[in-house]
Amino acid sequence: MLYRGMDRAALDAAYNNTAAVGLAKRDAYVADRTARSDAFRRRHAGRIDVPYGTGARQRLDVFPCGRPGAPTLVFIHGGYWQLNDKEPYAFVGEAALPTGFNVVQVEYTLAPTARLDQIVTEVRSAVSWVIEHAKEFGGDPGRVFVSGSSAGGHLTAAAMTDARLAGGIAISGLYDLEPIRLNYLNEKLGLDPAEAERNSPIHHLPDRAAPLIVTVGLDELPELIRQSDEYWKAWQGHGLSGRYVPIAGHDHFSILEELARPDGRLFAALKTLAGA
Repeated sequence: MLYRGMDRAALDAAYNNTAAVGLAKRDAYVADRTARSDAFRRRHAGRIDVPYGTGARQRLDVFPCGRPGAPTLVFIHGGYWQLNDKEPYAFVGEAALPTGFNVVQVEYTLAPTARLDQIVTEVRSAVSWVIEHAKEFGGDPGRVFVSGSSAGGHLTAAAMTDARLAGGIAISGLYDLEPIRLNYLNEKLGLDPAEAERNSPIHHLPDRAAPLIVTVGLDELPELIRQSDEYWKAWQGHGLSGRYVPIAGHDHFSILEELARPDGRLFAALKTLAGA
C-alpha cells in the first residue's frame, strides 16, 4: 500500500474529481462558468493581463468596483496546478464586485512547464503585487483577501504566509502533497519527497496570519474532506484564527457558487472578514 491503506489505483481514484462527479456533469459546470465569466468580462471594464512578473502567464486581471478604499478579493484558479486559465473564473466576482469589492483574477505558470516551487513563488508574488498596487485601482492595501479552490485552495494557504493579507478563504484545497506525489497527478508535477514536503501548507504554518476560512463540500471525495478537516485542525492548533465551514450538498465544482452568489455562505464569510 502506498498511502493510508490505498494502492496506486485507489489513490488515483481518491483524487479524481472529474470521475467523482462524472464527465458530463463536469463539462456542464465548465460550460456554465465560461458563459457567465464571458458575460462578466463584457459587463465590467477591467485592467486585463496586468503583469506581476516577466513570465507569459505571470499576469492578472483587475476589476475595480469604483469605490475608494474598497476591499479586494484575489482569486486563484484551480486545475491541479496543470490546467485552466484565469478567464473562466471571472464569474466568481458576480457577487463581490457589485457589493463593493475589487476583484483580481490571478494566472500562473502551469506544470510541467513550472515546478510547484515556482508556482507557489509566482502566486505569492501576485498577491504581493496586489497589496502593493491596491491604491492604484481604488483598493485599501490593508483589506486584501485571497481565495481559491482545489489547487487554488492550496495556493491560498501558501499565500497566507504574507502577514499583510487581511484574510483568506481556502476552498477544497490540498494541504498535504504526499498523496499527490504518489498518484497520477505527479506524472506532470514531478514532485520528489522534499518538494512535496516544503510545499505542503500543513507542514509550514505561519507564526502569525489573518483569519482563514477553510471550507469543503461534503459531497466531495473523502480525501478532499479529510485534507480540509486536518488542515483546519492544524491551523487552529497552531493558535491561528478563522473558521472551518464544511458545506453540505456541494461537490468539488458546485461549492464555488457559495462564493459567487450574493446569498452564498462563503460570500457571507468574505463580507464578515471584510467587516471585521
